Amino acid sequence: MALSMHKEPLDSKQMDSSKYVRYTPEQVEALERVYNECPKPSSLRRQQLIRDCPILFNIEPKQIKVWFQNRRCREKQRKEASGLQTVNRKLTAMNKLLMEENDRLQKQVSHLVYENGYMKQQLQTASATTTDNNSCESVVVSGQHQQQQNPTPRHPQRDANNPAGLLTIAEETLAEFLSKATGTAVDWVQMIGMKPGPDSIGIVAVSRNCSGVAARACGLVSLEPTKVVEIFKDRPSWFRDCRCIDILSIIPTANGGTIELIYMQTYAPTTLAAARDFWTLRYTTSLEDGSLVICERSLTSSTGGPTGPPTSSFVRAEMLPSGILIRPCEGGGSIIHIVDHVDLDVWSVPEVLRPLYESSKILAQKMTIAALRHIRQIAQETNGEIQYGGGRQPAVLRAFSQRLCRGFNDAVNGFVDDGWSLMGSDGVEDVTIMINSSPGKFMGSQYNASMVPSFGQGVLCAKASMLLQNVPPALLVRFLREHRSEWADYGVDTYSAACLKPNPYTVPCARPSGFPSSQVILPLAQTVEHEEFLEVVRLEGHAFTPEDVALAQDMYLLQLCSGIDENAVGACAQLVFAPIDESFADNAPLLPSGFRVIPLDPKTVMDGPGAIRTLDLASTLEVGPGSNRLSGDGEPNNYNLRSVLTIAFQFTFENHLRDDVASMARQYVRSVVGSVQRVAMAIAPSRVNSGLEPKTLPGSPEALTLVRWICQSYRIHRGGELLRTDSQADDALLKQLWHHSDAIMCCSLKTNASPVFTFANQAGLDMLETTLVALQDIMLDKILDEAGGRILCSEFSKIMQQGYAHLPAGICVSSMGRPVSYEQAIAWKVVDDNEEEVMNHCLALMFINWSFV
Repeated sequence: MALSMHKEPLDSKQMDSSKYVRYTPEQVEALERVYNECPKPSSLRRQQLIRDCPILFNIEPKQIKVWFQNRRCREKQRKEASGLQTVNRKLTAMNKLLMEENDRLQKQVSHLVYENGYMKQQLQTASATTTDNNSCESVVVSGQHQQQQNPTPRHPQRDANNPAGLLTIAEETLAEFLSKATGTAVDWVQMIGMKPGPDSIGIVAVSRNCSGVAARACGLVSLEPTKVVEIFKDRPSWFRDCRCIDILSIIPTANGGTIELIYMQTYAPTTLAAARDFWTLRYTTSLEDGSLVICERSLTSSTGGPTGPPTSSFVRAEMLPSGILIRPCEGGGSIIHIVDHVDLDVWSVPEVLRPLYESSKILAQKMTIAALRHIRQIAQETNGEIQYGGGRQPAVLRAFSQRLCRGFNDAVNGFVDDGWSLMGSDGVEDVTIMINSSPGKFMGSQYNASMVPSFGQGVLCAKASMLLQNVPPALLVRFLREHRSEWADYGVDTYSAACLKPNPYTVPCARPSGFPSSQVILPLAQTVEHEEFLEVVRLEGHAFTPEDVALAQDMYLLQLCSGIDENAVGACAQLVFAPIDESFADNAPLLPSGFRVIPLDPKTVMDGPGAIRTLDLASTLEVGPGSNRLSGDGEPNNYNLRSVLTIAFQFTFENHLRDDVASMARQYVRSVVGSVQRVAMAIAPSRVNSGLEPKTLPGSPEALTLVRWICQSYRIHRGGELLRTDSQADDALLKQLWHHSDAIMCCSLKTNASPVFTFANQAGLDMLETTLVALQDIMLDKILDEAGGRILCSEFSKIMQQGYAHLPAGICVSSMGRPVSYEQAIAWKVVDDNEEEVMNHCLALMFINWSFV
């Protein structure tokens, strides 16, 4: 009986519950259907399954449970194996990329070793023949050799206005681009914090000692090369500074490629300089190894080719050979090399802003890294690696981010062809007011015609730019985002939100010192590396009086925050927001306002045989822990840097309320500027910790001498002490003068030349909105208004004879163009220890109780 009991399950292809069970294909199909609906069914669900499927009647519920457990285990193992295979492919491709990079670096090292040996030989030859005329010849030969090592491309005269000539330019562009992407044509230096790995963005490097500024990025993306080409060519989708791009001509080539003639306009990052445009040739082709290439360069008089469209409000910049190399990977995906190389005509911008146009790190963040991040983002969205909540598609959320940035850029730039015009000022030029009475024109690319009425009869923009010292941009923007009540006015927010209502102008004008409100941040999306956040901000209103009930309602803002990683070198920090209604439709009209903070790379002060030695404190003060480093070696935590803050707020208006809205906007932006200044002072690292202290080493006697002469001259001419200190030691005088509350400056009065500043204490630097390094670029007559200049000229002879003069209250201007008032100024002649005039007639000035207007 025992044997027969064991044989019966075998005949039915089933063993007892502790042994293996063989399922028929029909049974497996039934179980798979249930698994797809519910991978982990309950006990009741499994029993119901047996009742509903007669083919499972001879299988015990416990065996059904085991099958589902095994099925889940196999699914988990399959996913893990797939993940490991993906990582292995990434590591294999990354290893290949690193080996190629290593080969390139070895070639670069060999080249540098050769150059070093050659220069040593030339120096020895020159020193051995210093009294011989042949020494001159050796220098000439050295120069010729150097030119051979770094040849300047010279293109012969040619007719490039036909397809054959354009193809010649395209092939030259391709060769030069590949030499930058994979060769040693540019001296690349890896950016700090960019370490390669399977999950990293890739290898990012910036140029050193080359014409213009350049950046390069190499990385892996899980997209096919043709898809990468499509994304990269859609430049406005990833380059936020791209205003428009027009392809004026497309010429197919015999090798299956295309040549395009492109005109591109870009936005200016601040209100203080003109925007740039480019006229370029773009060449798309394939290489013998199957790689795809997109390369691009400007067409200029030296390259030949058709002349680009003329423009009046743009400065024509030059794109040197740039582009992307896309190489297919085994098993799918692509290895990409991106190079950006531009000359932005730095000499056409104010001195204080030139670091923005001379920084390869800023270029890397705005273009090169942005392109690579965007491609990786699309790849992960395509592969289902990113899940967004709220039921919105990733493309819709990206469109919101792009529209916010574009609207803010439009406001900052205020292009005439968009309908913007300058509105008269109130006598003070710190805030610029522009109006646009045809919002449908400049919003036509973003909105349907049916949405234009929402913006009333016009749009008004109030904007300003200012220089910040010693404040990390990321920290400032993070504070502005998290503590809106510290700077925002609820009444102004209410007015901004009114344009979305059926009867929009029930709030004729915002009242100053609006009601306090609390905010709730609701996240919508963030990029892969969390460098950008898109979110909805709910402003909760509260009424304190019966007449305020209409205003005490919740409002909503769509907000984009980016660049708040303090370790991202050269990154722009930005907070842009626009009011929205509760429906928050995908095509909702947006009128963005916000803040942008861009770091300025510090100048490198080199003390060599050609350096000018002057009696100025700028050469003897530390500008931070990394003051002796090259700008390419920037420390992320070195906060002794400048940054430019740009603020722009947009408001709608009806014609009969235009002047009231303009007055409100001007007052509000000035209030915001004051609040930001207070916030910046509160969150700035202490100057003691940041290393902004004067040197006391014997190696800088000029600074100590100058301070002693300034104080001594004040005492001789005025009969009183400039500083109240018990110690007359030079280093004590230096420290106390540096921290004096009034702005004290020195300028050198040279014959037939404008007075140039050579020293200012911390208060003086704050007043001029500059740094010790840039101080010597500022002239005295540039900061005084017309009345102040006349008074100083009339008192100059008195200063030279009597030794000093009092100047009445007045207005001067900072290096950023902001007006500064002072109650009184004192000017005195600086004399040396023998009471003789210092060389070049050194003049000291002290502005008492100064403040920004």
